[in-house]
Amino acid sequence: MKKFSLLILGILVGAFATYYFCPSCSVEETEVAIVAPKGLITPEEAKTLDQAFNSRHALISDSIVKRPDNRSSWWSLKDMRDYLNYAENESKDLGYTMDGVRVYLGAHATTNEVGYTTMFLIPTGVENISQGNSTLFNMLPPDSGDIPGGGLNAGNPGNPPPANYPQ
Repeated sequence: MKKFSLLILGILVGAFATYYFCPSCSVEETEVAIVAPKGLITPEEAKTLDQAFNSRHALISDSIVKRPDNRSSWWSLKDMRDYLNYAENESKDLGYTMDGVRVYLGAHATTNEVGYTTMFLIPTGVENISQGNSTLFNMLPPDSGDIPGGGLNAGNPGNPPPANYPQ
């Protein structure tokens, strides 16, 4: 019994010393570095891209839809973060490693007329498969493709729908 009580006392002293004197065990919040992603554009570049789309937009609006068509979609930050977390989890469940998101153009289906243009997001990634290979030099990663899971639509249209950048 005496040895057992010494063991318990030793564990308590060790835990106390670790808690108060271990410098790497502190629970301080570290700042996350903010890194600019690749592909950032200036407002002027955005205006140039938007204006370059005008002829295509006019072709769709004037000859197909026969009314001003939608030019943008909007999602809240909360919806985007929730979707990215959801898609990453769903991708894991489906056996994929999510590495990005692809934006597609689409149109809402209607029964008697052409629907408004919409944009929707689909997660992309690679399937988690074990690949055996006899060559040491074939180290290229597999191509990232669409993951067969749920996408995100239901973004709010532009205000008004045919409005150019910036809104």
